[in-house]
Parts: sequence; structure tokens; C-alpha cells
Amino acid sequence: QVHLVQSGGGVVTPGASLRLSCEASERTFSSYAIGWFRRPPNEEREFVAAISDNGASAKYSDSVEGRFTISRDHAKNTVYLQMNNLEPEDTAVYYCNSLGVWGQGTQVTVSS
Repeated sequence: QVHLVQSGGGVVTPGASLRLSCEASERTFSSYAIGWFRRPPNEEREFVAAISDNGASAKYSDSVEGRFTISRDHAKNTVYLQMNNLEPEDTAVYYCNSLGVWGQGTQVTVSS
């Protein structure tokens, strides 16, 4: 069964950085765009960022533009989300998604 395995996340203070990883179980995912989403406490899941199949283009939500960077390593079948200058509002469970397959979710907590 195809799946996406996430790693990274944790508890940090405002202004800190974290990197999330999303590794695909099959190389097939290298041919498709992959996105990151998040679900803040008591809110709906929302779009964060996405990257094209070849990694040449990326999109970001307004709330993370300039602070987060999405990238991918085809050799490792992995997509990353580098999160800098984290804010308490970034606290959420983060998910990667491609072809309708969701990662297991990773908790990110930003608190002083």
C-alpha cells in the first residue's frame, strides 16, 4: 500500500525553526505535486504550501509566505517544509498529501 511517512515537528519557542519531512513509499510520487496542510486547534484543515512534480514551482498561503520553504529531493523521495520564524499561530498538526494520500500528521507547537 502506498503511503507517506512524516517526521520532524515538536515544541519550540516563537522565532525558532523546524523542518518537517514527508517520505513517499514509492518513487511514483516523484511524478506528482505534493502539498503541506495543517489543522490548527479547533479549526479546519488549511493549505500551507505545495510544490510541483519537478520542484520548479511552489505556492504558499499568505500566512506563511516568506517564512516557510517547501522543497523536494527526488533521490530520497522526500519533500521538506522548512519553517522559520515560527509564531504561536503556526501551532497545528501538519500533514503532507499527494494523490489523495495523507501522511500520518505531525504536531508542531509554538509557545513561549
